[in-house]
Amino acid sequence: MSTAPTEIPRAYEPKLVEDKWYADWLAKGSFTANPASVKPAYSIVIPPPNVTGVLTMGHVLNNTLQDILARRKRMQGFEVLWLPGTDHAGIATQTVVEKTLKKQGVMKHRDDLGREKFVEKVWEWKEKHGGIIIQQLKKLGCSCDWTRERFTMDEAYSRCVLQVFVDLYKKGLIYRGKRMVNWDPSARTALSDEEVIMTETQGHLWHIKYPIVGSDEFIIVATTRPETMLGDEAGRSKSDRCALPEAHW
Repeated sequence: MSTAPTEIPRAYEPKLVEDKWYADWLAKGSFTANPASVKPAYSIVIPPPNVTGVLTMGHVLNNTLQDILARRKRMQGFEVLWLPGTDHAGIATQTVVEKTLKKQGVMKHRDDLGREKFVEKVWEWKEKHGGIIIQQLKKLGCSCDWTRERFTMDEAYSRCVLQVFVDLYKKGLIYRGKRMVNWDPSARTALSDEEVIMTETQGHLWHIKYPIVGSDEFIIVATTRPETMLGDEAGRSKSDRCALPEAHW
């Protein structure tokens, strides 16, 4: 008895294909790395996406390239570990959570909730959006070893970070020094240069009139930083150094 041939869809329908095969790969443990394998090892640690929201097109491109490398190495006979995870993102996540809670009318400032309650809200955000990110990675078909998923605030992970810090300190590679920092008056914390959005503004040029010691002549210096005049000196005697220059504002 003959049967009519199955009609092939004219267009690719991902829902009919991708979920089925991805579930099959997971069930078979196709992405799970075996530490006892005799195959040559190959590993990639995913640059963990921040739990500040959802994946961007940049994440999609980056993770697609990693997936290509991981799958190619498996085909070449390597034991491949692509280690997945997400990043707490520190200040960035805190800022997003604060804005969300203010918009919802839950608080006007994080101090209204207190530290413990606010931290609870941050963890709630992480559980929600961290989960969304992981599901998005799976929807992309990423061949990560999900049995080894990590979060940068996991207890074991944090303990390892502290251990490495202590080891570096004992080797003399960690030191304390005085540095200029970017200060956020709202978050009340220091920021790295990467966390600062530089914007061009229309400045003002100040002209400061410096007297020359032992002479009636002056030197006029233009600057956008008039506050530095309090530390300016050149060729003045010790007794003259406490005298401030006459400034033309």
